[in-house]
Amino acid sequence: MKVDRVWHGCRLATLAPMREGIGTVTDGLVAEVGGRIVYAGSAAEVPALEPAERIDCEGRWITPGLIDCHTHLVYGGDRAREFEQRLAGATYEEIAWGGGGIVSTVAATRAASEDDLVAAALPRLGALLAEGVTTVEVKSGYGLELEAERRQLRAARRLGTQRPVAIRTTFLGAHAIPPEWRGDADGYIEAVCQTMLPALAAEGLADAVDAFCEGIAFSPEQTARVFEAAAGLGLPLRLHADQLSNLHGAALAARFRALTADHIEYADEAGVAAMAAAGTVAVLLPGAFYFIRETQAPPVAALRAHGVPIALATDSNPGTSPLTSLLLTLNMGATLFRLTVDECIAAVSREAARALGQFHEIGSLEAGKRCDLAIWDIERPAELVYRMGFNPLHARVHAGVPTPGIGRGWA
Repeated sequence: MKVDRVWHGCRLATLAPMREGIGTVTDGLVAEVGGRIVYAGSAAEVPALEPAERIDCEGRWITPGLIDCHTHLVYGGDRAREFEQRLAGATYEEIAWGGGGIVSTVAATRAASEDDLVAAALPRLGALLAEGVTTVEVKSGYGLELEAERRQLRAARRLGTQRPVAIRTTFLGAHAIPPEWRGDADGYIEAVCQTMLPALAAEGLADAVDAFCEGIAFSPEQTARVFEAAAGLGLPLRLHADQLSNLHGAALAARFRALTADHIEYADEAGVAAMAAAGTVAVLLPGAFYFIRETQAPPVAALRAHGVPIALATDSNPGTSPLTSLLLTLNMGATLFRLTVDECIAAVSREAARALGQFHEIGSLEAGKRCDLAIWDIERPAELVYRMGFNPLHARVHAGVPTPGIGRGWA
């Protein structure tokens, strides 16, 4: 068989679901044609290949390209002042009710052009790519009116044209009540459902729809209205659920068969069981848990007991998780939420792909999938989770093409 590239002399963590654990192969080989994997497994079992290029990995480990499945990467301004307020004792809720929080980023984002938003997001994206990330989900939700939401989503799409990365966009119009709708949350939700959603869906700018179901944002009833409108347009659903209180958001996400319920620190066992029955992925966000100094961890034991897939993501955003390191997220998932090494690695590959509804395309090293690879200078996969502030990435491959420029060059 003629192939474009072969990576040999490597050890693999395939993340294939039918393999034990993370699917390790000690005498590994990966072959690619036209950006697709045609073989990933033992070199001893590979059919005869005629590669145009052979790359000797010299014993390094290969994982699937990492996936950051929950980010708010495109926005204007920053919220360093609010960080100072929290250090002085203010709570996230107090800052939000005082006119800060999401609404303060809305003002900065509305004032930014599409070019401004792209320019500001590229360094944040670059930090992720330098750690082996090949797919990034990007939410809107800092415009909170049609034109600004459209501008955010267009900027997110442009990131994928300026860097070798796959971008998945999510419309998060139901993120907060904008100033002009204060006191009329129902009216704003009507605008989201009747004006914003149909327009953005018609333009093909959103791959999914999200909402923030919380006391400082939208009620379960208002969230359900958004979900009904989105489902009517054929868009997959996601939910910021049960982060600060238990409004039974996990169960609501499951009722609508949402792809994910995210945060879920306060989700109860009934909600977890509903997620399991619906196939809804739990996306845990330890960066936000750490940054706003939460004390109630997600119900990891219940997620395991019910067999709910667990993904991890940076939640990169200006207010509650200004984090652009998926590797640090792995360590946080282990240290703060007590996930195992295998769970953490699966959480940013196989399960993150499920969270995006993309496991048919990415998330494991299997024939037919896009050839997204991360090649690591490590002796064992645990090093990816164990280290803090250290990046062992040797090379990154997106759609079969090695992408040079690791480090600040990606900015």
